[in-house]
Amino acid sequence: MSGTRTGENGPPVDADPRRWWGLVIIALAQLMVVLDATIVNIALPSAQTDLHMSDGNRQWVITAYTLAFGGLLLLGGRIADLLGRKRTFIFGLIGFAAASALGGAATTSGMLFGARALQGVFAAVLAPSALSLLTTTFTDPKERGKAFGIYGALAGSGSAIGFIVGGLLTEYLDWRWCLYVNVPIAVVAVFGAFALLHDRPGHTGARLDVPGVLLGCGGLVAIVYGFSEAEPRGWSDPLVLGLLIGGVVLLVTFVWWQTRAPSPLLPLHIVKDRNRAGCFLTMGLAVIGMFGLFLFMTYYLQVILGYSPVKTGLAFLPLTVAIIIGSTQISARLLTRVAPRALMVPGMVLAAGGMLILTQMTVHSDYPTEILPALILMGLGMGLTFMPVFSTATAGVAPQDAGVTSATVNTSQQVGGSIGTALLNTIATTSGTTYIAAHLHNPAQRALVTREGIVHGYTVAIWCAVGIMLLAGLVAGLMVTAKPPRQGAPAEAAVPEPVA
Repeated sequence: MSGTRTGENGPPVDADPRRWWGLVIIALAQLMVVLDATIVNIALPSAQTDLHMSDGNRQWVITAYTLAFGGLLLLGGRIADLLGRKRTFIFGLIGFAAASALGGAATTSGMLFGARALQGVFAAVLAPSALSLLTTTFTDPKERGKAFGIYGALAGSGSAIGFIVGGLLTEYLDWRWCLYVNVPIAVVAVFGAFALLHDRPGHTGARLDVPGVLLGCGGLVAIVYGFSEAEPRGWSDPLVLGLLIGGVVLLVTFVWWQTRAPSPLLPLHIVKDRNRAGCFLTMGLAVIGMFGLFLFMTYYLQVILGYSPVKTGLAFLPLTVAIIIGSTQISARLLTRVAPRALMVPGMVLAAGGMLILTQMTVHSDYPTEILPALILMGLGMGLTFMPVFSTATAGVAPQDAGVTSATVNTSQQVGGSIGTALLNTIATTSGTTYIAAHLHNPAQRALVTREGIVHGYTVAIWCAVGIMLLAGLVAGLMVTAKPPRQGAPAEAAVPEPVA
């Protein structure tokens, strides 16, 4: 039956043989958005020298992007629902390319910070549009499994791919190409979107929930900013506490308002669904552990083991390959046969097992025998988890809510990444400092003890990440009770909105 299903705007969507080429365009856009969160990490030292950034300000190259991206995702998702997903997808691509070109041409640090913030704004429009287009294009469970397997692989491995691409571009070209590279990708995606993607018109008569935008986006921005400032300032800093408390108050008020708003930014029936809420929580917890680890491993490989940017990037390649295998070859093949949590729980246990191996690393660890097995286990675990999370969280959503639901999945990923980076980095720094103070008895051994202290801090933080990963597995096991989708049955039966 899926071969003749009628699309929302008339033509049979699943019968269109070009839909898989459409998936390539959607995947390109998603990869660009995800890898841009990390591609500049390896390029940051070069950019800092070139633009004369201070150590205190350099974090804004990362923070400006994640702040705008994570804070505005809900607004971007609702705009996609109101104006049409294809239209906002193309608008997001063009804006992202322009912001990337501006950043690549930056002559001052402020210009680069501003360009990165603009990238985040357009990414907040682009990411939910991409996922909701995927959600409404592939509804047959078998095809949906394959499509979401590819999407989940990119979402899980995009950050690691960012390290690889960033290392290659920085070492062989220039740090500016870490931004310029988005322009040709976006141009290809724009032309492909015009030719290959289908969408129904947006809800032009609907109104945007302005108080919801101010409360929801304001709360998310405050929390993401608060966590990003926790690492340099400390958790007890008045600004950090004020941002975190203010963010929570704004989000609580946002939830209250959503029960009364005539056109809510985030209809609460979306997050009240047990399976969907479980997926949001699982995603957030999993990314807390994963993003913190990316940061540690980048510094560990370059600073402790002395790897070059390219060698550091390539060291992440097995992790990327394992995520792709776990997502496309295991999860995508099994999702129509087993319940989502039967993939998510083992996935989180595998990822935790990989991290457990990394708790044993030292200043002299051998990559092939001590680091590589951990990265492979983590990659397989992430691949097993991310694909069913995306598929289950977006299944059964009414078409008019597809964009904001997709945005909520992306929000849990972005906010989780911000929390993970700040929380685990703070734990690592504090533990490392304590270790150095306790073991530095001979000034002649300062360099060795400092290196040992840094690695000790990493391992303590990784122990915390192990616990967070296991908690994510527990949440998935208890909350995600969805059954395997029936093959041949549409996955997009709309969730009815509650009667007022």
